[in-house]
Amino acid sequence: MKKFLLFFIVLSLSLSLWAEDKVCMVVANKDFRDEELLKPLKYFQDEGFSVDIASNKLEEAEGMLGAKIMPDLIIEEINVDNYKALIVVGGSGAKVLWDLASLAYKLKEAYQKGKIVAAICISPIVLAKAGLLKGKEATVWSGESERLISLGADYVFKPVVVDGNIVTADGPQSALEFAKTIVRLIKK
Repeated sequence: MKKFLLFFIVLSLSLSLWAEDKVCMVVANKDFRDEELLKPLKYFQDEGFSVDIASNKLEEAEGMLGAKIMPDLIIEEINVDNYKALIVVGGSGAKVLWDLASLAYKLKEAYQKGKIVAAICISPIVLAKAGLLKGKEATVWSGESERLISLGADYVFKPVVVDGNIVTADGPQSALEFAKTIVRLIKK
């Protein structure tokens, strides 16, 4: 009995330690921006993080440049307690995520629990529509800066912006810096 109990305790500790280094990346099922998924994904994995991919549909997702990835779960299945960060990938297809109530709910929940909430390209609009950027500094792809401002954010023309536990980035050219910033905040 003691051996079983010891095994169970060690197993529980191992699983909880493993879960601490886990992030969830959210992509639109069609036309996510390839580099905004693939560069951070590789960086997170190289840094020892486990990465789950969530999408609005549980079928193969396709990027604007042809990358394909099978999501691990749909957005409604995200349990924010399992992750250190919830990250929304951009691309023209991300517009389908802007008004998705289930994603807004998960982002607000993650933010309230002190998790890192991040978005790149046009996806900071998702954060703004969820009410997370009111009075906060944020960046976005330049073509959506006026929309971001109209939703209450303090737009900053920079590649990556951090305001508390929120990270925003302006597009694919900033994808690696975006990922590095998220990892730095998680490891703080």
